[in-house]
Amino acid sequence: MDLHALSDFNLVVRHGGFGKAARATDRPKATLSRRVAELETSLGVRLLERGARSLKLTEEGRALHERTGALLNEIDEAAAAISAGGAAPRGRLRISAPLLFSQTAMGRLAAEFALAYPQVQLEVTTEDRAVDMVEEGYDLVIRVNPAPDDTLVGRIFLRDRLAVVAAPQLPRPTGDAAVPAVVRGASGVNAVWQMRTGSGVTGLAVKPVLHLSSMLMVRDAVRAGAGVAMLPVSLVSQDLAAGKLQHWGDIEGPEIALWALYPSRRLLSSRVSAFLEFIKQKFPSGTPEELANYGEN
Repeated sequence: MDLHALSDFNLVVRHGGFGKAARATDRPKATLSRRVAELETSLGVRLLERGARSLKLTEEGRALHERTGALLNEIDEAAAAISAGGAAPRGRLRISAPLLFSQTAMGRLAAEFALAYPQVQLEVTTEDRAVDMVEEGYDLVIRVNPAPDDTLVGRIFLRDRLAVVAAPQLPRPTGDAAVPAVVRGASGVNAVWQMRTGSGVTGLAVKPVLHLSSMLMVRDAVRAGAGVAMLPVSLVSQDLAAGKLQHWGDIEGPEIALWALYPSRRLLSSRVSAFLEFIKQKFPSGTPEELANYGEN
C-alpha cells in the first residue's frame, strides 16, 4: 500500500472533499483525486462515492479511515516532536465531558490547562450521551460509569457517591409515609430508595413532586425545601458543612466513577498524555470532597 496515497485519502476525508482539501493544502485537486483513485485500484475496492456536490465514504472507506486516520496523525506528531527536540504539546485537543462535571469543574480545568499548555487548542463539548470518539473526532472523553468498550482504554480519576439530602426544615418521615422528592428526569412514579444510615440499610418511600433536568437545579430546589433528593456528595458537601442541607443517608449501590477514556492504540498523542497527567495532579486522591473543594475555590 502506498502510504502517500493513504495519507492523501485521509486528508480528503478530514476536509470533506477534494476541493476543500486542495485549497487547505495548496495542492492540485487533480493530484489528490488521482492518488485516491490509485489507492482504490491497489486495494480493489471503492473508498469514496463521488457526487456532484458531496463526497460520501463507502463502508470500506469508513473502515480504512477509522483504522489509519488517527495513526497517521500521530506519526506526523511524533516526527514533529522529534525534529523539535521534544517540544511542548501542540495542536487541537477535543474533549467530551458530562454536564455536571463541566458545570462544576471543567471551566476552571480548561483555563488552567490552557495556561499551562498555550500551544494546545483545547475544545470541550458538554453532553451526557456516549459520543463516538472516532466518528466525531474526539481525542478524549470523560464518562460516568461507562459501559465496557474494547475500543477504548483509560483510567478512573474521580470517585463519588449518591447521598440522600434535604433542607433542615423538611421533617423526616414516620412509619411508611412517603416524603416529597425532587428527581432528575421524567420518571414520576413513587419509589422506595434503599438508604444506608448509621443503623443499617432502610427503605425511604418517596413521592416525586418536581422533575428537573439538571443536578444543579435539583440541588437548588432541595435547598428551598421542595423535597428530598439523591445528589452526588461532591455537589452537596459544602452545603452539608454549612448546615444548608441535612444528610439523611447514602444510597445503597455502586459508586460513581469518572473515567478519562481514549482510543486503544499504541501511540498516544502528547496532548492527551499531558491532559491525563494534568487531571491526575489536580485530583490526586480522587475523592468527592476533592472535587467539591476544587469547584468552589
